Amino acid sequence: MKTKRIDDKIQDIERYLVELHSFLPNEYELYKEDTKIKAASERYFEKIVEAVIDVAFLVIRNKNLKLPEDDKQALDILAQAKIISEELAGKLKDAKRMRNVLAHQYDTIDDEIVFNTLREELEKDVEAFLRTIDEKLKTEAP
Repeated sequence: MKTKRIDDKIQDIERYLVELHSFLPNEYELYKEDTKIKAASERYFEKIVEAVIDVAFLVIRNKNLKLPEDDKQALDILAQAKIISEELAGKLKDAKRMRNVLAHQYDTIDDEIVFNTLREELEKDVEAFLRTIDEKLKTEAP
């Protein structure tokens, strides 16, 4: 069963995606040349990924699953419980790794990889996650 906290966090993610795409250009060259757009895009990427992890933890608690030791393990636990697919868990863990690079400047950031992830992968993977969570929790009796 979905809780208000899960619903609220899902609404946050959906709003972040809309806001991100309201200013993210279609062309890499425009993205690369505008430091404000790059910075805002990277921040929204961070917010979206963190909110996805928050939803993962909320679902784990909601379903009384084993508590994870870290964020990536939360996605593994959801996959082991057949709440999300192994493939989707892997994609979201990749997004979490990229989020860490962006947030903590661990390495040189490849703007083109970030842009392509923002334009082509993030929304698709996050929407798949949200759909799956919604379907899994909707089918349960209150």
